Amino acid sequence: MPADKLKLLHQRLTEKVLGAEQPATLLLIALLAKGHALIEGAPGVGKTSIAHTLASCFNGEFRRIQFTPDLLPSDILGYHMYKQNNGEFEFIPGPVFSNLLLADEINRTSPRVQAALLEAMNEAQVTIDGKTIKLAAPFCVIATQNDTSSTGTFPLPEPQLDRFLLSIPMTLPNRSIQESIILSQNNYVSDEPVEAFLSVDDIVKEQNECLSIQLSDNLSGYIVALCESVRELAANSNAVSVRGSIALLNAAQAYAHIQGSEYVLPDHVQYVFPHVMRHRIICDDGSDTEYVIEQALQQTVVA
Repeated sequence: MPADKLKLLHQRLTEKVLGAEQPATLLLIALLAKGHALIEGAPGVGKTSIAHTLASCFNGEFRRIQFTPDLLPSDILGYHMYKQNNGEFEFIPGPVFSNLLLADEINRTSPRVQAALLEAMNEAQVTIDGKTIKLAAPFCVIATQNDTSSTGTFPLPEPQLDRFLLSIPMTLPNRSIQESIILSQNNYVSDEPVEAFLSVDDIVKEQNECLSIQLSDNLSGYIVALCESVRELAANSNAVSVRGSIALLNAAQAYAHIQGSEYVLPDHVQYVFPHVMRHRIICDDGSDTEYVIEQALQQTVVA
């Protein structure tokens, strides 16, 4: 995918959701790194809108699930239906069989239902009635989550959180942007249709190019040292899994690619580090997560 298409994609996202420059960049990082994104924030700040806008820019299969307390795993994965005309069971695929899946308000359903996405997010496949089915590439889950203090929410279990490459915070934009939104009377998103200009093949090709971004031995050591610092500061040897370390690498490669660099630099790692770690860190001593992230960045030097 030419660099101008990446730039246009970012531009479309920020035009449709005003004040979302950083969330747009992070969402592209998650997509290009073959990862999944968890968008967090209060209701009404544009979480669902930015996911819809991304979906409208490429011609892959887009599906949305509105997570509610009465949702069932079969509503996500699919089920077998008995057909009286031939006496056979026909498989009805669920919305997980898509290229881009919007799991809207994922924390409004029980952990049992949330867990239905674990295999799909980790291995790009689902197992139903003993049969394993591969998902088409690319496959990306964009989940939105209301603040956990909101009424009627279920905190995501640690294994579920670990499957997300990035946590993307979305907050109210500043006053001037709010005024622009009010004046435009579009509630964050304009009514103009967005024309798809990316194909599924474009996305897959771009993802493969991100994997080829080179990483020096020093930067590899820096990534490991950052994760070790988090574990030490959080007083928990399991605060960051190996999956988390790999996520940091992949996210840094994707950001380097977006920036037009052929190499991963410390700046790329440092930019994505808070968003890769924020939802993963478990502090046994009650330390503040943001403090742990800040201290890890300050204390860890590139060899």
